[in-house]
Amino acid sequence: MSDTSPSDAPETSTDPAGAADFDSMARDIAEVPAVEVLVTVAVNLMSAAAVKLGLTEEGDAYKDLDEARKLVHALAGLLDASATEISSFHAAPLRDGLKSLQLAFREASLVPDEPGQGPGEKYTGPVFG
Repeated sequence: MSDTSPSDAPETSTDPAGAADFDSMARDIAEVPAVEVLVTVAVNLMSAAAVKLGLTEEGDAYKDLDEARKLVHALAGLLDASATEISSFHAAPLRDGLKSLQLAFREASLVPDEPGQGPGEKYTGPVFG
């Protein structure tokens, strides 16, 4: 006799429609150029960082500088790693957005980081206003 109830067992889908949805998503992703995926991820990181920096209409309601630091750092790493893979047409506005977020982080910090120590500055170098 097992100690596991049916609700504890992993769910398995016998619905073939679920498999079709996954196949459809995989086909859709396969048709998207890598540059578009990279730009979409970068924009999502920028948007999340802006929220965590309190730069949205809600203001300080979702402000969390620790979370913002992580997001800005990840964005900088992504842009650094993909710099040779995406054109300057795509990279330039993303780098501008990153710099704006880094400056906003510095401004929002009660005790600003030393130059070169702020989020993402490992990749971009020191950011000054």
